[in-house]
Amino acid sequence: MSTDAPYHDFVPPHRVLMGPGPSMVHPRVLQALSQPLLGHLDPVFLGLMNEIQASLRATFQTQNEFTIALSGTGSAGMEAVIANLIEPGDRAIVGVNGVFGTRVATMIERSGGIPLPIESPWGTPIPVEALHDELVRSAPVKAVVLVHAETSTGARQPLQDVGALCRSHDALFIVDAVTSLGGMPVDVDGWGIDACYSGTQKCLSCPPGLAPLTVSPRGMSAIRKRRVPCHSWYLDLSLIAEYWNDHSRAYHHTAPISMLYGLREALRLVHEEGLAARAARHQWNSEALLAGLQTLGLAPLPQAGHRLPMLNCVTLPPQIDENTVRQQLLQDYGIEIGGGLGPLRGRVWRIGLMGESSQQAHVFTLLNALEEIFTSHDWLSQPGLAVQAAVATYTHSEGSARRSP
Repeated sequence: MSTDAPYHDFVPPHRVLMGPGPSMVHPRVLQALSQPLLGHLDPVFLGLMNEIQASLRATFQTQNEFTIALSGTGSAGMEAVIANLIEPGDRAIVGVNGVFGTRVATMIERSGGIPLPIESPWGTPIPVEALHDELVRSAPVKAVVLVHAETSTGARQPLQDVGALCRSHDALFIVDAVTSLGGMPVDVDGWGIDACYSGTQKCLSCPPGLAPLTVSPRGMSAIRKRRVPCHSWYLDLSLIAEYWNDHSRAYHHTAPISMLYGLREALRLVHEEGLAARAARHQWNSEALLAGLQTLGLAPLPQAGHRLPMLNCVTLPPQIDENTVRQQLLQDYGIEIGGGLGPLRGRVWRIGLMGESSQQAHVFTLLNALEEIFTSHDWLSQPGLAVQAAVATYTHSEGSARRSP
């Protein structure tokens, strides 16, 4: 009996990726991914690593020497930072207002640390006053960990005042910027952040597989002064630092060569556009999308002022079968959006406008598709209003931009 399976070419269907990740990828990045391999210690490749570090420093807005692209997805970045900075017995305050704050707390516990969760209703930020009170009550605290952009709720966490607060209590400040980096300001040095990690598949619009991260000298000092070695050899940042250090280049593991090619090109695209212009593009497209969605009865979960421009979380009227609509969008229109997680499952949609996915054309494509689906189910009696609302928002935004000095 033959065990040979018939061979078929795999040709993925075209999708408009408007979920919580991955995002669309620019053709230049796809082209970079296809370039011939080099050895991970080849001098030419080591030069490319230096370019990536410089570009990441500009993206994180930091001068930190230890700024790298870790092998692994954003969750690997999360685990690496926690595993290296939290030792057995360390207390760490964690903002928990969604799935990923909960995941951080779990990783702290698995590292032998003691998570001190500060909870806030899903879709709302963690109050700075609550952080202050917990720092006083639970001293000494090794670190405070906050999720800048909570992907499960679409909520934005203010960070500007937290770094100084942490330093006044001799605590490290750790930030999850998996969804925010490249789509809204992330000012590592200006905000006094000691460790910040992200992922490539969101607003950087590179395939998943790398975790950009940066650690301050203060954070690196804490890693080098650990009482016990990091329990993970693969994610031990003190060892990985020797590979990314331009002077030592000590072998640690074989780097994902092609992914680093892709990230270099993705970062070039980020800086050709400019961080401020990129943030403005995400904001304008989000405002237009939300204006259209609200005419369909889809209200934003977070309050105004706390909404993410790259991840729009909207609540659904009770008559809408959210899973049926998402499947119809995918099968009939080739559009992917995300459903809710945890207690929000079945109650919200999470619509991504990340990086290359954040385009006016995609906003109109989605709104048109939703209007057609809603009309077919008799949930909408007057189609066209959603698109009109988006057009009006774009027109107003462009007029405001022209009037700005």
